[in-house]
Parts: sequence; C-alpha cells; structure tokens
Amino acid sequence: MRRAGSFDAGLASACARALHAGTWGVLMRQLKRAKRRERLGRVDGKWLARSAARIAALCAALACLSPSIALAQVKIGLVLSLTGPAASLGIPARDTATLLPKQIGGQSVEYIVLDDASDTTQAVQDTKKLISENHVDAIIGSSITPNSLAMIDVVADGTTPMISLASSAKIIEPVDAKRHWVFKTPQTDAMMASAIAEHASTRGVKTVAFIGQADALGETFYAEVAKFAQLHHMQMVASERFNRTDPSVTGQVLKILATHPDAVVVGAAGTPAALPPKTLRERGYKGLIYHNHGVGNNDFLRVCGADCNGTFLPASPVLVAAQLPADHPAKRLALDYIARFEALRGPNSVSAFGSYTWDAGMLLNHAVPIALKTAAPGTPEFRRALRDALEATRGLADTNGVVNMSAADHLGLDQRARVMVEIKNGKWVYQPR
Repeated sequence: MRRAGSFDAGLASACARALHAGTWGVLMRQLKRAKRRERLGRVDGKWLARSAARIAALCAALACLSPSIALAQVKIGLVLSLTGPAASLGIPARDTATLLPKQIGGQSVEYIVLDDASDTTQAVQDTKKLISENHVDAIIGSSITPNSLAMIDVVADGTTPMISLASSAKIIEPVDAKRHWVFKTPQTDAMMASAIAEHASTRGVKTVAFIGQADALGETFYAEVAKFAQLHHMQMVASERFNRTDPSVTGQVLKILATHPDAVVVGAAGTPAALPPKTLRERGYKGLIYHNHGVGNNDFLRVCGADCNGTFLPASPVLVAAQLPADHPAKRLALDYIARFEALRGPNSVSAFGSYTWDAGMLLNHAVPIALKTAAPGTPEFRRALRDALEATRGLADTNGVVNMSAADHLGLDQRARVMVEIKNGKWVYQPR
C-alpha cells in the first residue's frame, strides 16, 4: 500500500502542474487516476479522502511559496532576418516583438528572437534550435519567402505551429500534411499581382516586363504577374532575374528596355529592390514601374530616393493608415499599432513588416487562451490545440484587414487587406480606386 507522504508529494506535483497550466484539469485527472487505483485496491480509501481534503491547502501553499508556478510560460520563437540583404524587413519585426503582450490568457509569455542572417540554412538551424532546445510553442518567421519555405519541413516534423512573415502563397498553399502547421500574415503574391494588373490595365498598359530576385520570391511573383497580365490582356515581353547581393542590374535592364514595355514590375523585397528602378530611371525609362509589397519600409524609400517617385505598389493598409477612409476595417487597429511603434522608434518609423509581426501576435493572443483550455504550454497537446485554434480564427480584425481562416486558407485575408500606393517625394500616398 502507498504511504500517505508519497501520495502527498504526488498531489503536490499534480497541483504544481495544475497551477503551471493555469487550469485545474491536470489536478482533476490526477485525482481520477487515484480513484481508479482505489477501486483496484491499491490505495486506502480513508487516506485518500483525507488527502483530497488537503488539496486546496496544498495548492494554496504552493502558490504562496512559489508564485512563479502559478503562471505557465508560453514560449514563442521568432526567426527573423536581422542581418544580410533582408535586414530592413527583420529589424522592424524584432522591434515590434518588444511590443507584443507579456501575458496571454493569464500565462506569461517569453519571446526568443534568433537571426537567420537572410540565409535559408541558418533559418533551418534556428528553427531546429527553437523546437529542440527552447521547446517553443509556436514560431513567428521568417521574414522572407525562401527561408520560410525552408522551415516548413522542420516545423511539421516538430509539430509546432509557424506564422510566416513572408509573401509567397506557396508558404501556405496547398494546405497539405506539412503546411497543416503553417500560417502567415502578409498578403499573398497573388493578391498583390492582381492589384498591379488591375491598376495597369486602367492606365492602358499593353506590354509588361518583369525583373525579380533569383529566388522563390521572384519566381512565384513572376508566375502570378504573368497570370493576371494575361487575364487583363497584357503581354509579358521580358523576364529577368538578379541576386539580392548583386551590385548592378544594368545587363538585365538593357534587355528589358529593348522590348519597349509599357510597364515594368519589380519582384523583390527590402533595399535590394531599389536597384532595378534606379537603373531603369538612369537609363531613361519613362514607363510605369510597379513594386512588390516587399518594399513597404522606409529603408527602401531612403535607398531608392527620387528614382522611385511616381512608382506604384500594392501595399499593406498600415503604410497609409491615416489616409484611409474611416470605414476601412484596418484603419483603427493600424493607427493604434503605428502609435505604439512610433513611441518606441520615433515618427515615421513604421513599416509593413512590423505590422505583420504585430498581426502574428494578435493571432496568438486570440488562439492561446483557447488552446489553454485543452493542455498546458510546453506540451505536444498544447501545440496541436494552438494550431487548431489558429485555423479556427474567424472575424479577427488586425492591422491589415479581417482574418477568416479555414482548413484550406491559412491566411484568411480578403482584398480589403491591400491598397494601391504611389511613392511621391519619398512618401507613401494612398490611391483610391
């Protein structure tokens, strides 16, 4: 027969776990197991009754003696491009992470930020570390498409939900066994390419050239631009690529100019995306220039300078929140985020990439309390419940629109999440339809 002291220790352990989980569920399961043992004759019934009567006192004592037990710690890892060519995307995401809630659903939250150096191999290593060593409950990142795609296998194997901050629809589509664990907050390349095609068609554009990064972002964005150009009866006349670290794109631009396109679409992200428009202007190009939404930060404006005046991009509503009509679903929350970020980093410091991180935090703030009803943080059961809660998100307003996810849609945004913007004198200017 078990000694009372031994079972008291078991009750204390169960109580600690219950307090740690922020729920009595763990404790009640322990008691049910003890009752089953009693029915099997393995525990003395009178002793069990006395021990059960002491449960409240034990738990209260534990909470007083070790207050840290009372709050479970949810761990969120962030894989961000803080150095390398995509640093202008990762840095505002890191800064935004300092603004995310430190408690969710009554539980403390720890954010662990790792730099992937804009490199796919490093992104994979960071993801493995967060899962195997830090035992995170969810991952936010990476900042760029190639890295996010490389992380999918790791988070699927680690059964850990991931919220990407990159653009490509391939990150979440199709929702197969691996992408079952993957979500994202930025608008897809398909949403933005369709906006470019619509805008260009109203300007009488008949021929389009493309220059993009020689990576997954460039390839997927080109495919969407070509598709929507065809739908709007526009001909693709050139398609060129460059590397993020290339010092020049003169050769590619000369090939594009030889086709005399009405418009050129640049499929690139961050400050490297400034090189094609600058080169086009230097070579005398007078047609329309469109950017991918991956340029939605002030570092891009600084690097591109006057060469980007008069160019267009489909963008996050955050970039022009103050200019949006009052009934835009993202306006209020976007302005709130901007106020918080500018209080941290100063006036005119906000970028779309910080807002994508803020929206990832909003998703988790919504989903974590739901998952806590099922299991304790740090467990496979909690990660599964968190994934399920993210997928079940409906009607959640954030800084980019309204999120309505489903088993087939791990973004959940509609066309309200994109706005057309013109760059004028180094500023983002909203373009009403």
